[in-house]
Amino acid sequence: MVIMAVTQALTSANTPCSPQDADAFLAEAEAMVAQRGQKLTPIRRKVLQLLLESAEPAKAYNLLENLDGEGAAKPPTVYRALDFLQSMGLAHKIESLNAYVACGHANHAHSAVFIICDICGGAEELHAVSTNSALTEETEAAGFTVHNAVIEAHGICRNCAS
Repeated sequence: MVIMAVTQALTSANTPCSPQDADAFLAEAEAMVAQRGQKLTPIRRKVLQLLLESAEPAKAYNLLENLDGEGAAKPPTVYRALDFLQSMGLAHKIESLNAYVACGHANHAHSAVFIICDICGGAEELHAVSTNSALTEETEAAGFTVHNAVIEAHGICRNCAS
């Protein structure tokens, strides 16, 4: 299973989490969603595919423009698809950019950690094991249970820095 293989490969603290094989990931995502009693409708699948194909975080209106007449797509349709993908762990929202990215390790709950380049606008999700452990430890010490967290760090990526 691609999702499991991607997850198993992500044992170091700062390994990128983007799916590498979009077609295989889409098939795996469809199976995972079905196991949860849900359906990856044509619009949900197309939105996920567009996220996988995007070189940078995608805004909802950009996704809408690229749906190629898929059904009667309107802004609420895209937002519902994005909400569904987030609920299934297949996508994350980067709040500071108001944009979305696909998530390559959807088969387990995790806090998303993003590094975002202020020059090129690229974003990379990290499998930040130590960061997530520290967040859990500190919030539990405060008597708080985290259900969802997205950590965003802005700076300059390795490509723009060189």
